[in-house]
Amino acid sequence: MDIKAEINDKYRKIELHVCNNELNDDVKAIVCDLHEMYDMSLSVADSKGNRLLIKPGEIISVYAEGQKVKILGCDDTYTIQKKLYELEAELGESRFVRISKSELVNIKKIKKLDLSMTGTIRLVMKNDYETFVSRRNVTKIKERLLSERSGQTHENIY
Repeated sequence: MDIKAEINDKYRKIELHVCNNELNDDVKAIVCDLHEMYDMSLSVADSKGNRLLIKPGEIISVYAEGQKVKILGCDDTYTIQKKLYELEAELGESRFVRISKSELVNIKKIKKLDLSMTGTIRLVMKNDYETFVSRRNVTKIKERLLSERSGQTHENIY
């Protein structure tokens, strides 16, 4: 993949172009990621009740706690007035994966899966937040992590 920056007076705002000889899954994923990064934001409430907007890239985890849906961000934990399944559809499979009935995580924030404890699969995020994966989701998560990291040099995730 080539990445170029062109600085020219003819541009009045930033433009991003994705060019290829065909519309394939890679092109679709890049365009989707760019839209998520620059267009989408979620309205959330912080612990003091203040409303603010956060971008999907700032989210570590989305989980149900009682009757509320919480978002663990890089800096704080927020409450959102949406259902978990609504957020799963809105955030998209390209960035988030369901790890249990009550939690989604940002696939780009996963550090490792720890399978060392018998019967328990522990997921460690890059900010050292730890959570547990339900067994029925392990295969899907491993596949997503491998496809996410294919062609890139990263630390061993298992």
